[in-house]
Amino acid sequence: MAGRLAAVPELSTTGFTAPSSLTVSNIYRNSLRSVPVYGGHIRPTLFSLPGHSGSGDSSSYQSNNSGCSSGSVSAAAGADFSGAYELTEIAHRMISDGFTQRMVQEFETGAADRALESWFFELDVDWVLRIREEQLQDRSASSLREMVERWIRALTVVVLNIKELVHGTLAVTRFGKASISAMLVFVYAIVPALKAEKLQAVVSMYICISSASYQMVTTPVIDPEAQIILNEIGSSLSREVDGLSEAIASTMEEMTTLMEGHDSWDIEIRQGGGEVHMNTRLMMNCIVWISKARASTQNDTGDLDELIDDTMDSLKDLLLKKSELCSDLSLRYLFLLNNYNFIADTFEPSVSLDLELWSGRHWRPTPECEKYMYSYLQVSWGHVLSCIPKSSFPGPLHRWISTSSLAKFESAFLKTYQAQRFWKVPDPRLRAALRRVITQRVISGYRDYLREHPELEKHVGHESSNPTVLEGKLGELFEG
Repeated sequence: MAGRLAAVPELSTTGFTAPSSLTVSNIYRNSLRSVPVYGGHIRPTLFSLPGHSGSGDSSSYQSNNSGCSSGSVSAAAGADFSGAYELTEIAHRMISDGFTQRMVQEFETGAADRALESWFFELDVDWVLRIREEQLQDRSASSLREMVERWIRALTVVVLNIKELVHGTLAVTRFGKASISAMLVFVYAIVPALKAEKLQAVVSMYICISSASYQMVTTPVIDPEAQIILNEIGSSLSREVDGLSEAIASTMEEMTTLMEGHDSWDIEIRQGGGEVHMNTRLMMNCIVWISKARASTQNDTGDLDELIDDTMDSLKDLLLKKSELCSDLSLRYLFLLNNYNFIADTFEPSVSLDLELWSGRHWRPTPECEKYMYSYLQVSWGHVLSCIPKSSFPGPLHRWISTSSLAKFESAFLKTYQAQRFWKVPDPRLRAALRRVITQRVISGYRDYLREHPELEKHVGHESSNPTVLEGKLGELFEG
């Protein structure tokens, strides 16, 4: 959930309140609740089937420019959350206040359970110590999302504290292992319960745990026993990364199956003008999230790479199949062009401050998109240009054929223009490129014909068949 969260009521399933063994002030707890964590760079808006609605644009990016200076800040930034800097500040405050050290001491002096309760209470995840999968089955999507957010904040702060203090004492590593082991129980419980926005939640946990695993295995310690414990923590986190990778793959398989039979294809394609389909946006949002997960980990990402490739191939095959629902062949090729271009631009967006490049003057679609562009041109505008004869005939027959061809060309042009006037190409670069190619093929051919037949000048002086006027009409196409 984007933005800042209000204070979240305690979960009724736990019934846990502030422990009385140690003085707790809610300072850290309340600060944690104000930190946004979902997102990093991308915030998808479509994540549920069936019945999803809205229009997401997965090519929209939000930069995270949080400043980083210390090693601990860099560790938090590795989690790639928008609240990394704030979480680092909270972790630093816990250490400078001596709170974390008191928790470690309490844990070491025989009150381990009480210390973890106090620790997790201030981390805003006291319910983790007694969470069970069956307790989560009936919770709302928003409640589960808030739990995931709170858990992400807590794990990030735990890792930051361990990394900062682990060089000082063996006790910190033992306390850290107990804390992280308790935190990982939540993953087993939450994943089966997630429904709406499941991929978003699973990927967010994947990124957080992947970063935590990397931080643990790269933290240098002098004590051999402490190093062994850190390696054990890193191994347990790495196993969770593998498990969440499998959860990501199964979620995508489930979504793909649901999408194939979803009735929105028939409804939107038949009513639309060849636009980017909502299901294309949905799947590309998902692929962007998976790509974000892949980029976040230092581990082998072969499975995620394969998943991305397979999902994109499946989406393209599905688009090709569903394009048959289009009302005519021209619209079918425009639908494929729009959707394939959206896929290409979302996965490898082109960024340039050059106005000419942005406007499409020097921009070129991918070879796959070019194929559909020229198929569209041939089906839509090939017959218009064919109205102009290439052969020359002498005398009166020549003049009659030329005049008749002019009328046929004008009629075919206007018929195609009227039929496609409200079709839409949402990408301004593709729209500009498509208009330019049509102009080069049709208007340029028409002008060449008129230059070869100057006797037709009196017939094209009126507005309806003037090349400049016709070119202006092409500039109205694809606005929707």
